[in-house]
This record gives sequence, structure tokens and C-alpha cells, in this order.
Amino acid sequence: MCCWPLLLLWGLLPRVAAGVSGRTYPHRTLLDSEGKYWLDWSQRGSQIAFRLQVRTAGYVGFGFSPTGAMASADIVVGGVAHGRPYLQDYFTNANRELKKDTQQDYRLEYAMENSTHTIIEFTRELHTCDINDKSITDSTVRVIWAYHHEDAGEAGPKYHDSNRGTKSLRLLNPEKTSVLSAALQYFDLVNQDVPIPNKDTTYWCQMFKIPVFQEKHHVIKVEPVIQRGHESLVHHILLYQCSSNFNDSVLESGHECYHPNMPDAFLTCETVIFAWAIGGEGFSYPPHVGLSLGTPLDPHYVLLEVHYDNPTYEEGLIDNSGLRLFYTMDIRKYDAGVIEAGLWVSLFHTIPPGMPEFQSEGHCTLECLEEALEAEKPSGIHVFAVLLHAHLAGRGIRLRHFRKGKEMKLLAYDDDFDFNFQEFQYLKEEQTILPGDNLITECRYNTKDRAEMTWGGLSTRSEMCLSYLLYYPRINLTRCASIPDIMEQLQFIGVKEIYRPVTTWPFIIKSPKQYKNLSFMDAMNKFKWTKKEGLSFNKLVLSLPVNVRCSKTDNAEWSKVHHSNVTKRDRSSRFCSTAQKCLKLTRLYKSKWKLRASIMS
Repeated sequence: MCCWPLLLLWGLLPRVAAGVSGRTYPHRTLLDSEGKYWLDWSQRGSQIAFRLQVRTAGYVGFGFSPTGAMASADIVVGGVAHGRPYLQDYFTNANRELKKDTQQDYRLEYAMENSTHTIIEFTRELHTCDINDKSITDSTVRVIWAYHHEDAGEAGPKYHDSNRGTKSLRLLNPEKTSVLSAALQYFDLVNQDVPIPNKDTTYWCQMFKIPVFQEKHHVIKVEPVIQRGHESLVHHILLYQCSSNFNDSVLESGHECYHPNMPDAFLTCETVIFAWAIGGEGFSYPPHVGLSLGTPLDPHYVLLEVHYDNPTYEEGLIDNSGLRLFYTMDIRKYDAGVIEAGLWVSLFHTIPPGMPEFQSEGHCTLECLEEALEAEKPSGIHVFAVLLHAHLAGRGIRLRHFRKGKEMKLLAYDDDFDFNFQEFQYLKEEQTILPGDNLITECRYNTKDRAEMTWGGLSTRSEMCLSYLLYYPRINLTRCASIPDIMEQLQFIGVKEIYRPVTTWPFIIKSPKQYKNLSFMDAMNKFKWTKKEGLSFNKLVLSLPVNVRCSKTDNAEWSKVHHSNVTKRDRSSRFCSTAQKCLKLTRLYKSKWKLRASIMS
């Protein structure tokens, strides 16, 4: 039998993450908004250890839920009652009824209580083989928490009232081994008093000039700077490198992105150098990698693109959010780069309504990677972090990696994607991409609650399927993406002919009669979609030829364009049906940049 001491050492606790038990926990987060419930955790081989530090003298509850609600949850309840610690494994059914688990999989390691706080430390296996427990993987986990001022009794814990909540976390993220100096220099790229329109989606663009450095520096950490109270308004932020051939007059004012009247200078900003999305925290580069500043190849001007999500059409919002970049003169060995891979954002990305599951794929083709890497880095590049990005219908994303027809280890995945929690995943081990490799960004969607088509686009009610790969050493490749052919999608619903030449967007259908003079969007919505039709359509889309973008930093395209038949072994060998079609679409995209607002939304 263990002897459990009750220690009155609370004065030491708030300033240390290790706890008085002496165990270390490299990860820590606050679960509530009032500073009353702290969670620390650590992976230990096949187990995971937790430490709960809660401002209560009663019970504390913690668990995992598929949706963040109480239904079908895996829960543990613990505390110290009358000098004796307790820890009990529970679960809830679909009706949220709390039941004691016959297989007790949580092991109490330490407990203490004083006049204000309770601390519980416990462990469990990542995979318990208990149908009532949730396996813990690299995917997003929705943790739930609760507490009460009274301890749990023989009848179980009393109802927690409003002392409860949920938070999405990635529990198995690797530990951050490097500690950065608190005296690091930084500069901010932050919007100034941006008026947010009373519409659901706004993309705001503002150009900034990078501070002038006389010698090379490295950015080694980037943090979001989100205006207090706007945590749900600011959905994601992209930072682009722009042409250097400007004067400072381009900095005078921001503008709505993808608008026909957007300043021409903004059109030169195509290379993503950093990405942040809702729920994410600051990002620290590995000790041997940094974002280079101060050389002729580095950005002198950048474009900050902020996506504002305002589904309630609130009026009078003024925002001052952006990014903070920490930099050093202590140059690291490698320069970091970013590749945007996945589905080219376009209305040609189509998802039928009423589908419990629909899969889309974006291809970074072997021809693209072969040409770019052979020219720039034949020995390959090394990926160290990945941001997976989708919108509200997204349920899961996987970044798959192929070499010579053989599938390699997944670069990144999230089988429980949460739209409100998107952050870079640090890879446990860096993964090398060689010339001739290919990547597939694979996204799962759920549109059961939607009555009309979901289109690829900028709005959070539209969809994306993207992966942002952070890698080194930097090469001249910024985008590697694809989009399925649209005409074969229209043939599925019975479209026979469109008006040519195409003079409107979306283009207009000529025949058959039931679709005559409708846009292709209206025709797709008019079609009577059933689950069976949706499954057949999904099978078709995954077999279609695709149009490919393989873009350099200056927005020029790498020259190779190929086509090939699809094989089950290597689904990435799916290209344009003709090289001419690919080149034509790429030229159209580049020449019609100012029409991206209508094309994408």
C-alpha cells in the first residue's frame, strides 16, 4: 500500500511545471479562462502522464471526447477526500450517462490537497484496448475538464454546473528541446485599425517593409499577435514574400485581398514564408534552422494576409492583429523554406451535399519535385514541420509521401481535424523528400448538414485542402498543387456542352435543356444529389486527370508538364489529360490574377 502525504506547499506551485512530486512535464496549458485549471503532460514510451492543478478542494475531472461534449467520452475523476486520494475511471454513453468502467486504466501516481488547490498526477497507456477508452495518437484530441467544490462520493461525482469546458490539443507533439533567450530582438508585422466589414469572410492584405539589416540574420521564432477579444475573428494569417522592386509608397494602406482593385504591387507576393491558423501558438524553428533575412535573396517587402471570419455579421469591428518575428545574429546552419502543397484553391474543387464522408486529393507530382529538386538540391530537402489546413467541413487530413511507387511514412496527419485548432505539427523525425518523390494531401469532409454544393474557396463555408511544409535547405519552389478537371465533373450530372468562348465566370452551360443558360455552379446545385450519387461522384473525382501548378518564388512555373494513367499502386501519377491544357490553365490563372475573388469565392 502507498502512503499518500498531504503537503501544504502551495506557495511553490504556480512557478514550476514539475510539481512537488519531482516529475517533469514538458507540455503545459491553461484549460479555463480564469486561471483555475492547469494541465501538464508528458509522453513516456507507450504511456502518457498527466498532472492536473485545479483551484478546488473537491473533485477534478478530465477526459477525452470525440466532439468536445459529454457524449461517448472517456473520463477520469480524482481528488483527496478526508486525507485519502482517489482516482476513478469512467465513461459516458451516447446519452451522456456516466458509468464506472469495469477496466480501470488510469494509475494514480501522486496526489495532494491544501486549502485552495488539488493536484493529481496519473498515467495511462496510449492504447488501452478498452472499448470505453479513447486511443491517444498524433491527431487532435478534444480534452474535456470539470471540477466541483465537493469530493466525489459513493454515488459518484456531483454535477459540475458551469465549472467545465473543452480544449483541442495535440498531446503527442514532440518536446521543444531548445530554450530561447528572453532577450531576443523582434519586430511586429501588425495591422493598424483595420475596419472589418459586416460580412462572413474578409481577407485583408497589408504590405510591410522588413527592417534593413546590414548582414544576414535568422528569424527563429514567430508568434501570433491577436487583439484581445478577437481570438475567433482572426482565422488564419499568411505571410508572403514580395518583389523587391518597389518604393515605400506601397506601404501606405492595406486593401481587401483578391479584389479587382487590389494594388498591382500585391500581385507580386506569391511565396508563402510563414503560416498561422486559429488555435495555434507561437512557432520556434529547430536549433539548426532559421528564416533568413538581410541577403539579396531574402524578402525586403512582405504581404500580411489576414483571414477574418465574421459569421454573425457583427458591425463596427476594428482589428490590430498580426505576427511578431524574433530574430538573431547568431546564424544557424540552414535557411528554412515553405512549400504550399495540396488542392489548388478553386471552384473546380467540388463536394456534394448530404455526404457523411467525401474525400478530396491534391497532388504535388513527381515531375514537379523531380525538376525543382534536381535543379536546386539533388540530395533532397528535409521537412521538419507541417501545417494541415481545411475549413468547416473538414474532418481529417493526411499528407502522404511516395517514392518510386512505394508509400513512405506519413509526413503528417490529423484524423480528428478541428477547424478551430490548426497549428504546425513538429515532426518527431525530419523526413527527406528526394527528386522524383510525390506527395498527396488527402482530405475527408462531412457535408451531412448542407443542402447545396460546397466549393473550393476562401470562405470558411467553402473548403480548402492544403499542407504547408516547413523544410530546409531553401529551394526555388513555393507551390506544388493540383485541381481536378471540371468538364468530366459536369458530364457526371449530364452536361453535354458549354458556351464557347468562355466569357463569364462561372461559365454558362449550353445543353442539355434542363441546364441551359445556367452557370456550372447552378447546374451542380440543381442536380438531385443522393448518398449513392455522391459516392459515385467521389469515385469519379479521384480518378480524374488534374491540372498542376509547380511554381517558383517569382510566380513563374517550372517547365515540365506531363500526363499519365492512374494506377492503384501510385495514385499520384495523375496529371492533365494534355500538356497543352495544363499550360493553358496556368497561363489563365496568372493572367487573371485580379479575378481570384470571383474564382475562389
